[in-house]
Amino acid sequence: MRFPLNQAANMATYIAKNKLRPKPEWQKNLAAVEDPKNPFRIVHTQIPAAGVERKPHPLINKRFPLVMMLEPLHACNLTCTGCGRIREYETSVSSRLTLEQCLTAVDECGAPMISICGGEPFLYPELPQLVSDILKRGKYIQLCTNGMFLTKKLDAYKPDPGLVFNVHLDGLEKNHDLAVEREGVFNTAIEGIKYAKSKGFRVFTNTTVYRETDMNEIWQMFELLETLGVDGHTVSPAYGYSSVNDQELFMTREDVHEKFKDIEKFSKRFPLVSSPVYQDFLKGDRELPCTAWGNPTYNVKGWKGPCYLITDAHHETFQDLMTKTPWENYGHGNDPRCEQCMVHCGYEPSAAYGINAKLSDPFKTLSWLLG
Repeated sequence: MRFPLNQAANMATYIAKNKLRPKPEWQKNLAAVEDPKNPFRIVHTQIPAAGVERKPHPLINKRFPLVMMLEPLHACNLTCTGCGRIREYETSVSSRLTLEQCLTAVDECGAPMISICGGEPFLYPELPQLVSDILKRGKYIQLCTNGMFLTKKLDAYKPDPGLVFNVHLDGLEKNHDLAVEREGVFNTAIEGIKYAKSKGFRVFTNTTVYRETDMNEIWQMFELLETLGVDGHTVSPAYGYSSVNDQELFMTREDVHEKFKDIEKFSKRFPLVSSPVYQDFLKGDRELPCTAWGNPTYNVKGWKGPCYLITDAHHETFQDLMTKTPWENYGHGNDPRCEQCMVHCGYEPSAAYGINAKLSDPFKTLSWLLG
């Protein structure tokens, strides 16, 4: 199975309960807040006629989180070409959250899955304690890393069904090292994966697909990772957000459809953890609305709104993020910044919530889970 059976069941139960009875305090629509000091903030300009043609999000009044993105720090040992964090948070790159702040945010949000990211999480001194305390809360963790510290720091952790190390790999050795702007990173990450698997840990990989990505190379990379016993792969198209200026890296929606036209072949051959509904979306076989509140982000400046990629404000509390973000102004067809975005953090929640579902979806999802 791509996920443990109890995890899949717990996530499904969580979604069903919250769709039936979402917290009313999260459904208020208060005055929006913007951060004028944010150098990457782009003044919102609604697409002409969007207000007339816009269809309301089917869950706009039933908002609840699914996966919390927790960034304890933004410091990193790499300067990846497509990364916006080291640019957007350049002035606070030396700051980090306290352990107490991290755990308070986890409790405040209540999402069942926590994605610990950054920055490079292994640079966070309290990471072993943070992981342990989150697991004790019954949460599931995906710890996103570039893999360079796995062999050095893995002994501070114990294998747990709720813990996955998610190693970022954007291709084979030459192209991955080019993307992260340092030689030797790919081989170090591969050694880290081998070591983690030898110690009994679950390991995923996370791949960002760019305009110049050769999908045949990604296939070859997955074949290599298969021999290492990697448990799953996440793939997502790159998005050209405002803190990354090299727009030649990124794709239009039409480019994404073409790039991912054979994604079903990948899913049948390899353990892709991108859901089949999201895969259909990438191929252009169905439409999904962005559900950014499903993947809220918390970092050294607070709750990041509206989403992981666009920053118009930082909120002190999770409830403020949920109630003071003008959600109806974002997404494809509403905000120019969202027009080409098909990134998983915005659309996997929509798939998980069953938006625009087809009668065949339950069978397709069950087959995918068991595959």
